Amino acid sequence: MSKPFHLGWFLQGSSVQAWGEPWTGDIGRDWRVPDLFCDMARTLERARFDYILIEDSSYVGESYGGSREIYLKHGLSVPRQDPSVMATLMAAATSRIGIVPTLSTFAYPPYLLARLIATLDQVSQGRIGWNMVTGSSDVAARNYGLDKLPEHDLRYDMADDYMAAVNGLWDSWEPGAIVNDRASGLLVDHTKVHAVDHEGPFYRTHGPLNSGPCPQGRPVIAQAGGSPRGKQFASLHSDTIVASVKGTAGMRAYRDDVRARAVAQGRNPDTIKVLFLVNPILGGDAEEAELRRRQRIARAEAQVPQLLAFFGKITNIDFSAFDLDAPVDTLDLHTNGHQQSLDDFKRVAGKKSLREAMLSYRGNPGSVDLIGTPDTIAGRMAEVMEEVGGDGFLFSMNDVSRRTLAEVADGLVPALQARGLTRTAYEHAMFRQNLLAF
Repeated sequence: MSKPFHLGWFLQGSSVQAWGEPWTGDIGRDWRVPDLFCDMARTLERARFDYILIEDSSYVGESYGGSREIYLKHGLSVPRQDPSVMATLMAAATSRIGIVPTLSTFAYPPYLLARLIATLDQVSQGRIGWNMVTGSSDVAARNYGLDKLPEHDLRYDMADDYMAAVNGLWDSWEPGAIVNDRASGLLVDHTKVHAVDHEGPFYRTHGPLNSGPCPQGRPVIAQAGGSPRGKQFASLHSDTIVASVKGTAGMRAYRDDVRARAVAQGRNPDTIKVLFLVNPILGGDAEEAELRRRQRIARAEAQVPQLLAFFGKITNIDFSAFDLDAPVDTLDLHTNGHQQSLDDFKRVAGKKSLREAMLSYRGNPGSVDLIGTPDTIAGRMAEVMEEVGGDGFLFSMNDVSRRTLAEVADGLVPALQARGLTRTAYEHAMFRQNLLAF
């Protein structure tokens, strides 16, 4: 029997989900209230997922043709609400699943972020993570008074300093600092609460946190480092890594690289859980799954401009300037944004046209194809984990709806549990403990 693996869900922002797609109800009307997201958290907790990661960006795209029109018209990552608010509500609706909002280092001073995350960890009783991002768009930077973002690798140098600052703040309260002894009149032992006085090359903070300690000590850190510099950062700081790598050979190479880098930096690699993005197509039988696959392809073929616009948003490339039939290897494509995403796209593209490459890349997302019945897909997931070595999967569905959630939680997960591949009960009360349970 294969060893168990972890499950997470990569939620494409606390925003309008899959507007215009089947089975989404009137999401264009109902997106403002948190019912879908709270239902999602309860559903995935019932399925014993490790965590939900709330992806985010704090700007409206405008890279495609230098216009916001296509993004607003089709609801491409907009409207989008603040993830820390949604994380609070999702945590309140649950009791075991981890909740991981995305917060960018350029938008939050270290003290503000450390205090916010510590507070979330307290009110959730130790179930909060932080998806640590350095930003990828100059448009977003301008929303925070900056002219542009620093260069890619420099952002990671700054992030190392940022992590030193926030870790110092989370560590500013020793275990046992809160005494709560009414008889002696002592609430907090002042000898166990310390200033930080961090003076780094990019950030300064005094401390200690006035919010008190995190129940977990430190929150769970998620990261999506894909470039060499990003993987170096993730292998030093992350507890879980979001990985989008095509094919089992590439997945294994990515995980082996991260683990080797962790060992070289003095970390136990088993404390880092690499979860690979997947987008399964489920059916009651093979014929239904194949029909749904063809329907997905047909929708993607009708939405090539939207796919290009979305990809341009995260890479800062105006794909409207290129001929759709031009071979990708003839195009001058470079980015100061998501370098791994652009590199993966180029690898998938080869000598394909821009249209064909985008359909291959965005029209069929995920590290591996998962198509079939729940039992068939469960078997394939087991095979993939055997080939890759671990540590689990992160569901990234373009058509988030209550139907999609039910198919995963009440169809696929029971098939995984029946094979002993995923947990049937949470081992612990806190997020980090569950992540390290196997």
